[in-house]
Amino acid sequence: MTTSTPSLTAKKSLVVSEDGKQNMFAYEAPMQLEENYTSYPEEAEKANGRWAMIGFMALIMSYMATGQAIPGVF
Repeated sequence: MTTSTPSLTAKKSLVVSEDGKQNMFAYEAPMQLEENYTSYPEEAEKANGRWAMIGFMALIMSYMATGQAIPGVF
């Protein structure tokens, strides 16, 4: 089996089997660590709260428009 090594810009690597069939496998990007990133928990909480507010407003608007909490289900 012949494999090609992916370059830094390649997103997928190409593998050719003995029969000449090609398989495309996902290329895993190298892990990057940000050492001075200490505000992640606060930013994650803000983002989670904002998405929750958007979901709650969508629930209220769908209830006002259709009279059902989840249209088609309840």
